[in-house]
Amino acid sequence: MKFHFQHFLKALLLGMFTLFFANLHITGDITKYVNPKYDYMSKMAAIFFFVLLLIQVTRIWQEKHARHACSHKCNHDHGDSQWSLRRIVSYSIVAFPIVTGFMIPPATLDSSIAANKGFLLTQDSNEGRGGEERTSLLEGAKSLVEKENIDIYSSEHIPLPNENYLSEEEYDGKLQLLQKSESIHMTEDMFSTYYAEINDNPKSYIGKKIKMSGFVFKEEGLASNQLVISRFLITHCIADASIIGFLTEIKGADTIQEDTWVEIEGVIEVGNYNGSDLPLLKATSLNMVEEPSEPYIYPVLKLLGK
Repeated sequence: MKFHFQHFLKALLLGMFTLFFANLHITGDITKYVNPKYDYMSKMAAIFFFVLLLIQVTRIWQEKHARHACSHKCNHDHGDSQWSLRRIVSYSIVAFPIVTGFMIPPATLDSSIAANKGFLLTQDSNEGRGGEERTSLLEGAKSLVEKENIDIYSSEHIPLPNENYLSEEEYDGKLQLLQKSESIHMTEDMFSTYYAEINDNPKSYIGKKIKMSGFVFKEEGLASNQLVISRFLITHCIADASIIGFLTEIKGADTIQEDTWVEIEGVIEVGNYNGSDLPLLKATSLNMVEEPSEPYIYPVLKLLGK
């Protein structure tokens, strides 16, 4: 029997990838990388890596005569090829993401990412921190929260942390509740839809009470009594994360640090920022709260029955 170190190394890498994906699902950290709607894809990846691992393990120890003789110049690896700089670089590239995945714990997106993703209120895309180009998320509120039709009987009907799978009847009922109620609660399941509706028709909601939670984000140019109560909207994965939230006025806003999670109650008014009308929350109370276990917001998924 001959031990093939390179086959062992490949098996080790496959085992680490399998363990990494399995650990994300066991701990629930998978939601810090992708919309839970797609977690079945990472489960499939874990199964795929595990199958490859089982195949690779059988190649680590082989009879010496088991290796066939190539009468021609072959390109496949027998597991005992000579080490070269090119081979070392190849293994390093494969190992890097899994090593960093284990060494660097997943972190929640915060205001520093929000500043790089794009300003929430800035209308001039050529101005802002660092002078980089940024687009207004206020103008694109509707496009951020398009409903997606999901067959209720399909394999994609997987419960999400914020339970934002809604039947058409449930969705329409909650939207009507927003329009008729004098008190609005920005719950996670309808947060993105309510946000888009209020931004699209701010004058229709003047005087209504509102309750919401989020993290504090501050833009350059805000007054000392202003801040933005924000959430990250995840459509597919954190790579497409967008910050959404409301400009809020409250006494002592300048003493509240960015990334602090707060819960506020207030009244909706219409303000003007950089020449555009937008919802302005006049906070009547503000309380510091712990960051929720599921800090992200996901688009509403509308279920289709038979």
